[in-house]
Amino acid sequence: MLTRTQKEEQVAELNEKFNRATSVYVADYRGLDVAAADDLRQRIRREGAGEFEYRVAKNSILRRAAADLDVAGIASHFVGPSAIAISFGDPVGLAKVLSDFAKDHEAFELKGGLVDGEVIDTAQIAALAKLPSMDSLRGTIVGLLQASATKLVRLIAEPGSQLARLVEARRAQQEGN
Repeated sequence: MLTRTQKEEQVAELNEKFNRATSVYVADYRGLDVAAADDLRQRIRREGAGEFEYRVAKNSILRRAAADLDVAGIASHFVGPSAIAISFGDPVGLAKVLSDFAKDHEAFELKGGLVDGEVIDTAQIAALAKLPSMDSLRGTIVGLLQASATKLVRLIAEPGSQLARLVEARRAQQEGN
């Protein structure tokens, strides 16, 4: 049993985390065995590189922590056994991990979430999980920018290359005569 002070500390900690979060997902973990729960925690740690967090908390503490914040919209999901997954960075990466885990484990069920202040349901979480991650999008943009720069350099260098080939052909022609 938690003391009042411990509960207040948990509320304050969650309140601070909700303030920093880019996304919060709520899940029902009822029926999930310990090995599966550990597997989920390891996946979240591995994929998140410190930006994702998963924890189980009492609904009353979650409601109090979310009461005066922008995350109050998901308080309706704090019913029954609740686990929360918080992303402080890329919301898509965490949605992918949770959706993949839910596909593998029937006992794990996503209830809903909050992304950038907007309440989303399970269908929207599934759609979000299908999007490319931020790192993938950044890589695509860099590739597009690099391809354009490479084409520009080739285009600028081409007249000089043509002139060099012409001079070389003329030299070879002069030596042949």
